[in-house]
Amino acid sequence: MADDDRSLAPYYALIGVQLSFGSFPVIGKVALTVIPAVGLVGFRIGFTAIALVIFQMFRGGLRLKDRKDYLRLAAISLLGVSLNQLLFTTGLSLTKASNTSLIAVTIPIFAMTAGWLLGNETLRPRKLLGILLAAVGVVFLIDPRNASFSSQTTLGDLCVVLNSLAYGIYVAISKDILTRNGAFRAMTWVFIFAALVCVPIGAISMSSVDIGNVSSTIWLSVLYVAAIGTAVPYLLNAWALARVDPSTVAVFVYLQPVIGFTLAVIFLGEHVGLNFIIAALLVFAGLFLVMKKFVPVET
Repeated sequence: MADDDRSLAPYYALIGVQLSFGSFPVIGKVALTVIPAVGLVGFRIGFTAIALVIFQMFRGGLRLKDRKDYLRLAAISLLGVSLNQLLFTTGLSLTKASNTSLIAVTIPIFAMTAGWLLGNETLRPRKLLGILLAAVGVVFLIDPRNASFSSQTTLGDLCVVLNSLAYGIYVAISKDILTRNGAFRAMTWVFIFAALVCVPIGAISMSSVDIGNVSSTIWLSVLYVAAIGTAVPYLLNAWALARVDPSTVAVFVYLQPVIGFTLAVIFLGEHVGLNFIIAALLVFAGLFLVMKKFVPVET
């Protein structure tokens, strides 16, 4: 692989993350017609944990060198997977989708702030401008007039804010431990700990579902959500996070609505308006500024 390809590899991985996460709402809607939201979270986390354990056992075992890393990974798991998934799922069911998309703009801000406070992130003007441009693009695409922050959605909005905060902190604090233990081994333990929380809760929510009458189409959609919508993006995200700044990983979240609108155009025949073109240009300009390496000018 050429040096340029190596340097761009984390960014390709992050695009893959957003493509995988972006496909979740489409396929997830099929599963959610029968499977309760919390039950789907349990399936996603449980399947991913089992797949990663099997995969990692063949790669070289699960044992970590530092025993304290088990506790650190348990804390990271709580923030990045358990709370992230449960708060988002709960929040989405209690508020509007447009509210959720607007609040998601705060994820890179939380990640960058947490990274700066921990000394893992340098607040360069170029990076701040990039995040601001991408955030403006997302807000322009979604149109705040579609959001409705009222007393009826307050609890859901709060859940999504807490979800964004938890995920932002997770991105900011996990770089060191992922680098030290390797992305695959570390993420295996992250999902083992998450499964201990999410699978029992999901199993309880599934008690109202007649498993015998669930169609193969529903189970295939659940499998897709677990494999492509969960395992793949979390692994790619962890691999990229070990190689680039936390705020760079977080800012790629802004690609999700652009990908969602693009898929709607391709598969649903929706019209591309001027607002989409402007928003996409702002998002890509912001990503370019965040990704661009600072090279001092020689005098």
